Amino acid sequence: MHPVVQIDQLAGHADQTVTLAGWVYNARVSSKVVFLVVRDGTGLCQCVVGKADVPPEIFDRAAHLGQESSLRLTGSVHADPRAPGGYEIHVSDLQAVHSTTDYPISPKAHGIDFLFKHRHLWLRSRRPTAIMRIRHTVIDAIRRFFNDHGFLLVDTPIFAPSAGEGAQTLFEVDYFGDPMYLAQTGQLYLESAALAYGRVYCFGPTFRAEKSKTRRHLTEFWMVEPEIAWAELDDLLAVAEDFIVSIVERVLANHREDLETLGQDVSCLERIRKPFYRLTYSEAAEILRGPRARDLLEKDLAERQARIAELTARLEAQEKERSGPGVKKHRQDQLAQEILDGREELADLEEQVRNIPLHMQLAAGFEWGKDLGGSDETIISRLHDRPIFVTHYPRECKAFYMKRDPADPRVVRNFDLLAPDGYGEIIGGSQREDSLDALLERMAMENMPTEPYEWYLDLRRYGSVPHGGFGLGVERTVAWLCGLKHIRETIAFPRLMGRVYP
Repeated sequence: MHPVVQIDQLAGHADQTVTLAGWVYNARVSSKVVFLVVRDGTGLCQCVVGKADVPPEIFDRAAHLGQESSLRLTGSVHADPRAPGGYEIHVSDLQAVHSTTDYPISPKAHGIDFLFKHRHLWLRSRRPTAIMRIRHTVIDAIRRFFNDHGFLLVDTPIFAPSAGEGAQTLFEVDYFGDPMYLAQTGQLYLESAALAYGRVYCFGPTFRAEKSKTRRHLTEFWMVEPEIAWAELDDLLAVAEDFIVSIVERVLANHREDLETLGQDVSCLERIRKPFYRLTYSEAAEILRGPRARDLLEKDLAERQARIAELTARLEAQEKERSGPGVKKHRQDQLAQEILDGREELADLEEQVRNIPLHMQLAAGFEWGKDLGGSDETIISRLHDRPIFVTHYPRECKAFYMKRDPADPRVVRNFDLLAPDGYGEIIGGSQREDSLDALLERMAMENMPTEPYEWYLDLRRYGSVPHGGFGLGVERTVAWLCGLKHIRETIAFPRLMGRVYP
């Protein structure tokens, strides 16, 4: 019996004979040798089956294994810097557990809609595997940070009787004949836990019924929310800053190869160091209306128009070559993939060119009092090379529970943290209103009934203290760290408007 090892453990078994269990990721077959690239969930390994080294039936078995066939093989481990992972196995025995044919996600070109329709299978490919590994580390880093800094995990309800954020984004469900809602946030419940235990956090799924199809929105996503007693706004900013730095450090330490697989510029993440930039909402509004924003968007428009012209000419040439005489099959497949990628890029560029003039108009005419929109956040975050805290938003555009700033009653003591490179908000938080009278006054202004919130008001009646917290969206954070264009790739089975399969 030889030890069964995982691919990521092969370095500890060099020059030994081992058994590997996995699936055929790719294969190259010739008359004398079969190269099987095998995956097992921890990595890829090239496994070499030489015709002269194994019985004829084993060589024939290896030569006829289809993509994603499951197998067990035994062989000796050899270091080879050219091989995936730096090691390969010279096979001496091989058993097919399940031989597969016509696997739908072949090496040929596939569009994004096809891949998401087959998401249950696409998860096996290198790109989603790299993203899921990074997501795993992000989640572990989140838990590690709060557990190591004296926070207590408190699980908050997923069924909620009232809104924590905007009522228009609630998913209503029938709860034994009464209306109930899927939770938008655990924050209100977490405040009661903070006044019991000091430093707490919740971590779980969150639901928003926003009818949005932007690259930043999911209807179901994961959010971590810390809440801290005896904390004011500056305390929250300090915790959020340390928190983000710790996550980035973990991802850089563990996933440089995965980031390279995704085409992410690692140097962008290496710049994520304290201190982060700090802007007030009013300063952000001035940036949007000023020349820096205008120059950025004008440059974007010119560059995208030039790229559209270049890409259109290239696609025409590729189509002509592909349909021409004497083109070999492998070149046709290569061209098909390049054409598909080019068409997707072209469609994205054409949409951007349509939207940029609108974004220019919105930025130039930005009025104090409006909340920052997605395009506004993109502009501000692209003008900075590190995360940006935007603080002190107008009271009217923020939630009822945020504390009014005594120095300027028009604004509240809140913040959004914008990730750089155009990714926008990944954290939103605030100091909470700890005065019962001020909270009741704000609820009356919003025409909010107090009955459903009596338990929440009790927190201001019995031992109220300054406190606050924030929420970080896991998927938006992973999208930023991985350099992804769309948030849908950051979770195994995304839920969006019009997408609930598989």
